[in-house]
Amino acid sequence: MTSNIEQSLSIVVPCYNEEEVIGETVRRLRAFCASQPALRIELLFVDDGSRDGTLALLRGFAAEDARIRVIAFARNFGHQLAVTAGIEHAVGDAVLLIDADLQDPPEVAAEMIALWRQGYDVVYGTRTERPGESAFKLGAARSFYRVLNWLSDVPIPLDTGDFRLMSRQVVDTLNAMPERDRFVRGMVAWVGFRQVALPYKRAQRFAGVSKYPLRKMVRFATDGILSFSTRPLQVSITMGLAAAALALLGIVYALVARLFTDTWVEGWTALMLAVLFIGGVQLISIGILGEYVGRIYNEVKRRPLYVVRERIGAGSGAGAGDGR
Repeated sequence: MTSNIEQSLSIVVPCYNEEEVIGETVRRLRAFCASQPALRIELLFVDDGSRDGTLALLRGFAAEDARIRVIAFARNFGHQLAVTAGIEHAVGDAVLLIDADLQDPPEVAAEMIALWRQGYDVVYGTRTERPGESAFKLGAARSFYRVLNWLSDVPIPLDTGDFRLMSRQVVDTLNAMPERDRFVRGMVAWVGFRQVALPYKRAQRFAGVSKYPLRKMVRFATDGILSFSTRPLQVSITMGLAAAALALLGIVYALVARLFTDTWVEGWTALMLAVLFIGGVQLISIGILGEYVGRIYNEVKRRPLYVVRERIGAGSGAGAGDGR
């Protein structure tokens, strides 16, 4: 924690096609800034290659408000990399992550700041209610976090997103972590320090549509699981041993049928079931192994995490990261 003198806060807001909501987001964040006169606040928007008028609107807001900076990507790199870019460019004593859709109310950040001043390094929001979301999405989210905690060696808080406040020490530690496949909330849990949950009621999306369709949700879940656990490899070994055991039982059955009964000629169905079962286990195991190998491939290429097309706003070069 930093002393009360000259404290500063960076609010990082990743944006992708948020034209319908960005004006209200800026208004609410400005109101929050006005409620925190003891803090020097910068508003850092990361435009993740938006295809609508989001970037143009952000340019206008930055021109009229010196607190606003904008990092514009050359294309869409994904939410987690937009969050990463914001963390790298932030210069505050603490960094607040919040999405642009206003499902995470900016006003809750006041309680996060109070806890940070009490000495906590990470204050993460825990969702008690999620109105406006489908039963499928709610069930999938609950299942994901519980499966992830079962697989992971690092406990990751349940029912949380990226809405959190982090101290400068935590931010500097995250910036030193070079992995390509990012799962920021898991990385924050991994670094440790003093962390505390802050329960809050999530709001409905103010406008627009979710940027996380089923395909992206599955990819995100896969990144989370494979980035923090090698247990899927252990599971594939277990499946292989189970398949081998069943195959051994099949061999014993076939020998007994051949030596002691007259019904040994038949067996095409059992043979096909055994072949398909063992083949399925092998393909699953190879697929799991391939996911890990693919991540190794991404790491060794050493490409930057993201490409910045434009930096907008007063002092936009300050604390600027390069995407490594």
